[in-house]
Amino acid sequence: MDELLAKIAAETGLEPSIAKIGIGHILAYLKVESDDPAVGKMIAETPGAADAVAMAGQDNGDGALGGIMGLGSKLMGLGLDMGQIQIVARELVAFAKVQSDPETVDRALASVPGLSSFV
Repeated sequence: MDELLAKIAAETGLEPSIAKIGIGHILAYLKVESDDPAVGKMIAETPGAADAVAMAGQDNGDGALGGIMGLGSKLMGLGLDMGQIQIVARELVAFAKVQSDPETVDRALASVPGLSSFV
């Protein structure tokens, strides 16, 4: 995960800790919005992913994120603009595909409508 955070920081200018919370919000959103077991498998197989979800404080699975707009609001509340959000999401997906099975990651992403605007 440190390699991913360093890459995101270099591309976006974000502090690694902010990038990690952003990643956590994205993964928590996936967990809440999808019932596909691929999401859990992707998180479990991606080093640091579960920690990022916990760091974001969204590991309760109660659906309180407010959909895709809620996710965007949380990320913008961290100070990310739309370009930075897309970079964080794109790099997270690329990292997860190396750590987990690419088909699992694709299935996890496809299970959540509206996510394509971020990745």
